[in-house]
Amino acid sequence: MKRSATAAPEIEALIALLAKTPGLGPRSARRAALHLLKKKDALMLPLAAALQEAAEKVRPCSQCGALDTQDPCLLCGDPQRDDGLICVVAEVGDVWALERAGAFKGRYHVLGGVLSALDGVRPEDLRIAKLMERASRDGVREVILALAATVDGQTTAHYLAERLTPLGITISRLSHGVPVGGELDLLDDGTLFAALQSRRST
Repeated sequence: MKRSATAAPEIEALIALLAKTPGLGPRSARRAALHLLKKKDALMLPLAAALQEAAEKVRPCSQCGALDTQDPCLLCGDPQRDDGLICVVAEVGDVWALERAGAFKGRYHVLGGVLSALDGVRPEDLRIAKLMERASRDGVREVILALAATVDGQTTAHYLAERLTPLGITISRLSHGVPVGGELDLLDDGTLFAALQSRRST
């Protein structure tokens, strides 16, 4: 039976999977697949091995929600970090972005997303209960709401501020340098550094 697709099923499956990753549409996925197939020994096989290893070893940290091969993660296990500061972010990529900026030396808390009526994301779908537990511990002085300046990000920040206020701790948000509609992982290190240094109370 004649094949109707332009490529073998295995290649089409590779393209379809690549197209599901952020930033890659169907055309970009085809180009990426072709590049991988051309560089099979130098790139494709090592990538497959790295993916397999990551799938087996990487897991969420039970404390902050970041990804690592150990639990607690490297950041949570660092005794040099300030236990009195908790920086709340939406996704793991935001932790990586803030660490690149080198402006924060406290603890992180990854929510796992932001509240969104359109997408059906409710408070119980996020790691808010765990945040409340951590913020209630003795010694916590401040919670920094480092959420994107989007409608959903600011809605989430407002909701969290209302929940955290009764704890009697300082609640701050990122300030100068974060544009409206800006995603943390897309900002440069200098902008993130300035935003953290000029944070304000809610």
